[in-house]
Amino acid sequence: MLRFGVLGPLEVTRQGDPVRLGGPRQRAVLARLLIAAPRVVPVPWLIDDLWPDDPPPGALGAVQTFVGALRKTLEPDRPPRTASRLLVTQAPGYLLRPAEVDAWQVTREIEDGENLLSAGYYVQAQDQLDRALGRWRGPAWAEFGEQPWARAEARRLEELRALAVERRADAALALGRAESAVPGLEAHVERHPRRENGWRLLALALYRSGRPDDALTVLRRARHLLGRPGGVHAGAPGGVPGGVPGGVPGGVQHRGDLWRLEEDILARAEHLDPAGRPATAGGTGLSGGTRLSGGSGLWRVAIRGQDPTTTSPAGRRERLDALMGLVRALAVSGELAQARQYRAEAVRAAAELADPLLFAQVVGAFEVPAIWTANDDEELSAFLAGAAEQALAGLRAVDGEHRAERARLLITIALERRADPGPRGSEAAREAEQLARSLGDANLLALALNGRFLQTFDRAGLAGQRALIGHEILEIAAARPAGQELPAVAVLGHLMLMQSYAALADLNAADRHATAADDLAGQHGIPLIGVFTAWYRALRLVVIGALDEARAAYRAAAAKLSGSGMPGVERGILPLALLCLELVRGGEIDRKAFEGDDFGPYQPWADALLGRGPAPSSSPHDLLLEARLCLQAEAALRDDDRSAMKSLYAQLLPAREELAGAGSGMVTLGPVAGYLERLAEALGEPPPARPKADRA
Repeated sequence: MLRFGVLGPLEVTRQGDPVRLGGPRQRAVLARLLIAAPRVVPVPWLIDDLWPDDPPPGALGAVQTFVGALRKTLEPDRPPRTASRLLVTQAPGYLLRPAEVDAWQVTREIEDGENLLSAGYYVQAQDQLDRALGRWRGPAWAEFGEQPWARAEARRLEELRALAVERRADAALALGRAESAVPGLEAHVERHPRRENGWRLLALALYRSGRPDDALTVLRRARHLLGRPGGVHAGAPGGVPGGVPGGVPGGVQHRGDLWRLEEDILARAEHLDPAGRPATAGGTGLSGGTRLSGGSGLWRVAIRGQDPTTTSPAGRRERLDALMGLVRALAVSGELAQARQYRAEAVRAAAELADPLLFAQVVGAFEVPAIWTANDDEELSAFLAGAAEQALAGLRAVDGEHRAERARLLITIALERRADPGPRGSEAAREAEQLARSLGDANLLALALNGRFLQTFDRAGLAGQRALIGHEILEIAAARPAGQELPAVAVLGHLMLMQSYAALADLNAADRHATAADDLAGQHGIPLIGVFTAWYRALRLVVIGALDEARAAYRAAAAKLSGSGMPGVERGILPLALLCLELVRGGEIDRKAFEGDDFGPYQPWADALLGRGPAPSSSPHDLLLEARLCLQAEAALRDDDRSAMKSLYAQLLPAREELAGAGSGMVTLGPVAGYLERLAEALGEPPPARPKADRA
């Protein structure tokens, strides 16, 4: 599948890999056809657009050559002398029939975000707009944006982007997340100083963040830039009543002019800060020490202390540092969607400074641990991994030093490529660990071990190895002196051990680590931890045979997970857990009970078990590897597929002492040994050695 990207420099990818597009004029032909798609562009127009001043005598032949080369590039497997189905000749010129263009996708997403906002679904609207805004890699049609044939479309997309930023801020304000809206709005008004609504939203966000003086300063700056004497707007009261555009309640009840907002702030009008809005979340960064509590925090001071009009390199570096501090705080305190968006913005901003060391520092600054093996945003993860590789190459070009920065970039690659089947993630994790050990940096070593943990799913039966990693991470956290604690590192170690001991059927040990993780999360304001421990406790009920209680516990845990900002964890996990529960219960599965359920990435395995399709031939190497293999084993036993049974027996044998799927801390299908015995019996083989006694 070809994907065309125009929200930045023109790019084409095939199944995620870049496609080489040739020289500038060949790229221009593709861009011109993309802008018009799926309409025909006459050949004379192409010639005029490529050579606006004086087309050469061979211009027609050159265009034909460019089109021929593009056809070979875009459809390399097309048989000779067959017509192209993508780049079509149609009188009086050519037309392009792309299936996927990021500008088309982002237009739909922003429209959907506006509809959700108008309907009052603020969390979903914010997530949708975050996804849309995350697709920009730079100015739309970056290399062609000033060409006469591209200018209107580039400006349309820039206007759409500005609208999405403001609608996302509307959603944040409606949710009581004023503080998280401020950095994005500051950047927005710098980029679009003539948009009154941007100034209004920024002033309101500052006011609701407990910064009325800063809000008034912003409004006075808007007055100066908009050239309006007196109040922010010299017009008379009146105009359109109502709240924030988009139908969001609780907004500023302005009368059409910004001057009213300034008066309301001076009067501390009650409607500016509606009652019942959610309180600011608390949390700690991975290195500890900076707590988000009651609107204070070192990162906030850093951001507030910067002049938003500064363009000096030093000022931009300071703002990037402050923004990454905010990103880490948002991630740990549960605002994952905002953290992802701001992180991408920071990385793109750093890339513009042409400073390899600073770029590396920003890319590698996300010191937030990860426990799940699926990415929440595949496109963003691919972008961040690519940015880390680029920064790593830039550092090596500068000199051979900067070992800490290189280690952080390698950790980024290991974390963001956690779901990739290739070797790069594990290679990066090993190299990062070596660098961190040589530097004697405990914080860095904990992050590197986190990267190695996420890369230990290449085969079944590795719960013991992961337990060793978890214990070392706990030792790192315990060795820190008073005042330099690493609470998020300790939580990470406990969650790893909760998962690992659940896989090893040592429920007593898993219980201890789940309780310790909950205690630390409560002390340091890390709300997402309770999501994982709730799922573990539901899994535990399955293991001890309390299946009816487990079903209710799973549904309660799913309610905690919903809207947590972790779609990579959430999608499909509840139906999968309930399906696994029915397998443990035994007997015939009621297929109707699962009709219409969205199993997400687990759908092929569920379909095979429910008789809706063939069993997959392989499984992703992740936390649910053993669970998927056992589901495949069930399907193979049912279908008497001896070849599949032999392969699955060999893959599952190293995990014969584990509970299938329990290493996820979320689901289980019972002992792997039971599946091995059934496979051996069906194959006429001697049963495997019995595992050690259940230590639960």
